[in-house]
Amino acid sequence: MKWQAWFAIDWQQVLGISLSALGFYLGLMLFTRLMGLRSFSKLSSHDFAMTVGIGSILASTVLSDSPSLLQGLLAVGVLFTIQALISVIRRKVKPLKALIDNQPIILMAHGEYFWDNLKEANLSTSDVQEVLRKNGLKSKTEVFAVIMETTGDLSVIKNNDVTPDWSLFNDIRDSELLINPTETLS
Repeated sequence: MKWQAWFAIDWQQVLGISLSALGFYLGLMLFTRLMGLRSFSKLSSHDFAMTVGIGSILASTVLSDSPSLLQGLLAVGVLFTIQALISVIRRKVKPLKALIDNQPIILMAHGEYFWDNLKEANLSTSDVQEVLRKNGLKSKTEVFAVIMETTGDLSVIKNNDVTPDWSLFNDIRDSELLINPTETLS
């Protein structure tokens, strides 16, 4: 009969979970209003860490007696404050930005793999090929560049007749290889 306990819930638990979820939700809405929508973006690795941290705090706060709702909201408030401080540091102190953020890297350009960058990113050609297929490409010759962004997402930029705006690529490591494809990485 132990399996019956797995499905059991009493009205006090329902009320506690419901009130905690409502309080946490309202707290998140308030924090998001104060700090902006970036709070749940995935623009950088620390944004992603913030989202995971909030999810963990939400789960433990809503589903158990400890931490309390106020403790959970305080922890989330601290995470929002840390994220705001890191965002200011990233914008204002350029030398520290390099320490905080990963730099995007080119994995493929003009149909050619950059083997050292693939190795550093711990990716295989199969990983890149999967992303190319998901983006509707049928040939490597259609690829202007595949870039691993700071979040770990892969951006695929297709070849076309438009002259690139090189300023879009100036924060990417090895971006000069997009301009002069005759130089390649080993």
